Amino acid sequence: MAEPKFGPGGNSESFYAQGKKSTRQAPEWLKSLGLDAYEYQCGNGITGSDANFIAVGKEAEKHGISLSLHAPYFISLSGVNPETRLKSIEYIRKSVHAAELLGADLVVIHTGSAAKITREEAMNYARDTLYRTLEEIDSPVRLGLETMGKINQLGTLDEVIELCTISERLSPVVDFGHLNARGLGGVFVTADDYRAVFEKIAERLGDDKARNLHCHFSRIEYTAGGEKRHLTFADTEYGPEFEPLAETICRCSLAPRIICESAGTMAEDALSMKNMYLSRKR
Repeated sequence: MAEPKFGPGGNSESFYAQGKKSTRQAPEWLKSLGLDAYEYQCGNGITGSDANFIAVGKEAEKHGISLSLHAPYFISLSGVNPETRLKSIEYIRKSVHAAELLGADLVVIHTGSAAKITREEAMNYARDTLYRTLEEIDSPVRLGLETMGKINQLGTLDEVIELCTISERLSPVVDFGHLNARGLGGVFVTADDYRAVFEKIAERLGDDKARNLHCHFSRIEYTAGGEKRHLTFADTEYGPEFEPLAETICRCSLAPRIICESAGTMAEDALSMKNMYLSRKR
């Protein structure tokens, strides 16, 4: 039976503090820590060379690290300007190309804004962009639509699930910290709170997408508008807590891939989550 996988989104401060300089060194380093996943960060654009993506992918395969890639943050599926949406499709194309070179199985995409238009209009724009994307980009790499942390962003759990019904090639990426922040805290308190997310996904998209869900996890500070900034596990004023999620994973025999997006301590906090899971499993 498949097991959950844990790893960081990008490289921790400790990675560079130990003299590491290249992401090519990340897979071996993560394996030495006991981690088994990594999300390659392209939030500010696809800047790596093809040769570098291939080299990182080979290292990941060698060390048993499952890869995903985070597409540029400036993608907006719901942009009012048609040119913005066309540019977003091109950014997704470049992201998928990089993911293929890496051997990554999923590209994480932000859905866009709903600040100046109704949520219904934003959903219609996003649907149109996704239909066009799927027509133009043929790849085994899945497109992962992420739940978002700011209230004026498109990306509630229900909105992400609805968009994912368009195609089997689309998968939800549940960021529990984002959902907690846009709900202004207290969203995930018990194991049942977490289980409800997996059950809703299973009901709409099937058991496989729920059981093997791609997740992001971190503590996130929020304001009245939702997400403000990512924190570390040492910052305990804001949630969510991971222990109830570990309980849900064990109780329901789930095998998610959980990417930690803590501020600078993502590898260390990913390992903490893995250890919490293993402790609960025993």
